[in-house]
Amino acid sequence: MQKYIALLRGINVGGKNKISMPELKKMFEACGYEDVITYINSGNVIFSSKQEDKEEIKKICESAIASQFSLNIIVTIISAKDLSAALCNAPAWWDHDEQSKHNTIFVIPPATAEEIIHEVGIAKEEYEQVSYYGQVIFWSAPIKTFSKTRWSKIVGKSAYNSVTIRNANTAKKLLQLSGM
Repeated sequence: MQKYIALLRGINVGGKNKISMPELKKMFEACGYEDVITYINSGNVIFSSKQEDKEEIKKICESAIASQFSLNIIVTIISAKDLSAALCNAPAWWDHDEQSKHNTIFVIPPATAEEIIHEVGIAKEEYEQVSYYGQVIFWSAPIKTFSKTRWSKIVGKSAYNSVTIRNANTAKKLLQLSGM
């Protein structure tokens, strides 16, 4: 059995795409996944599976969500091992300044971190820092100049459809809850 984390994109935001976390947990269990834990209301699910094909797990989850909740939600799957490796290779500047926002940007395949970074553009060094490991992009920006960053404007780009974003605390908590 391997531990995975499912990241649902765009649920429970502004009253749209509402999914109850207890119901989501039941749905994952009904799909045959074990040790299911949900974390906060933004669609984070930690679970164990014998299945090793992340793309197949993604398809099963998206289909079950469509069936159970009548929503077409994009899901990305990352193994706890891959998240651990990414966080162990996070840049030294990430999540160390209390006056900055620190985000973890999970790239949804088939897109790659390189493609997303290329589309958003080179970070404005005076306002933000960006790095990546695997399919995880690390981004930090001072709160006072956040609106001047290139990456704060990702919402207006097509790259936004290929990512799901969690703050540093959430990413670290997901790894902790996975038992890694």
